[in-house]
Amino acid sequence: MANTETITAALRLINTPKIGPKSFYDLVEANGSIEKALVFLEKGGKYKPWSFEQASQELIKAKQLGIELLLYFDDDYPQMLKNLPSPPPLIYAKGNLNALNMAKSVGIVGARAASVNGRKTAAKIACYLAEDDVCIISGMARGIDTSAHKGAMYARDGLGVTVAVLGTGLDIIYPEENKNLFAQICTNGCAISEMPLGTLASAKQFPRRNRIIAALSEAIVVVEAGLKSGSLITAEFAQEQGKTLFAVPGTPGESRAEGANMLIKKGAKLAENAADILPFLKGNKNIVRPKKTTAKQKVLVFENNDDNLSKHKNQPQSWVDFITIDGTDIDELIRISGLDAQTMAAEILEKELAGVVTRCPGNKVALIRQGRK
Repeated sequence: MANTETITAALRLINTPKIGPKSFYDLVEANGSIEKALVFLEKGGKYKPWSFEQASQELIKAKQLGIELLLYFDDDYPQMLKNLPSPPPLIYAKGNLNALNMAKSVGIVGARAASVNGRKTAAKIACYLAEDDVCIISGMARGIDTSAHKGAMYARDGLGVTVAVLGTGLDIIYPEENKNLFAQICTNGCAISEMPLGTLASAKQFPRRNRIIAALSEAIVVVEAGLKSGSLITAEFAQEQGKTLFAVPGTPGESRAEGANMLIKKGAKLAENAADILPFLKGNKNIVRPKKTTAKQKVLVFENNDDNLSKHKNQPQSWVDFITIDGTDIDELIRISGLDAQTMAAEILEKELAGVVTRCPGNKVALIRQGRK
């Protein structure tokens, strides 16, 4: 890991107006180090780097939020990113850093306004890939991205790994309703961004995010995408980077299917499930199996006044009847139901996609209040 002085200098240099990744590396190569490049730039007087105080405050805020700053030569920096001509010199990361260098990784992207079937397809593909120790990469957007992240986290008895690439600062969760998802992802997986803290969502930043999604992935899967979808930008980056491109076919005539169907016509491999994808994954390096980082939590007491009470007392109870609005431990649901972990994961995923339950941090699932604002 780089020392504080080098990270501070890198922050100042990369946040200089008109200095992007390529200019950053050119300056470092010409001057011999990040620190010397910064001195050279300051002496010229043409550019105004971040001040030492700005960079120091950025480091303080990152530490308070549990965010790591990784420079391009750090061991934890994603090895796949280094294959880019000019990778981000510095990335912000929160969560399990091992997730950034797993042996196999697949990006799953698609429409924000996705259909129920599209979301289920993305979640199931992600879940079954993650069962085979594949890290799922996506952008934490609404729709397909969210479903892919959730599907991955249900795999391997809740140990499935996913990485979210944000187009905002890591302290800005976009969309806002994905705050809980962000926390869940960071439990066993990781969230990253090349944007400084406090950076708000902006259309011009998402292509940069898509470039990173493609770079981190051995293959990209597009599930539901219109002809002007940002997912097609990710697909284009994937092809430029020599990655295998898959698309899930959709119903002809549906606007959400036009982008994916077009990709198949142009040579993308057709994918209907994880089995269509797995044979094409060669792996990147020795596999890393991230361990769970949170302690198991006890199941909460089932209260008489809880919204979860069964309306049909004389009928056999299902595992859903034991979920509270505050959350119930998934391991406890497995014990109560007698189901194996993989079957329980699939059933919970179905209920989540149907809007009945939601996943919570700490390997828990909670009932969604119905009919309330």
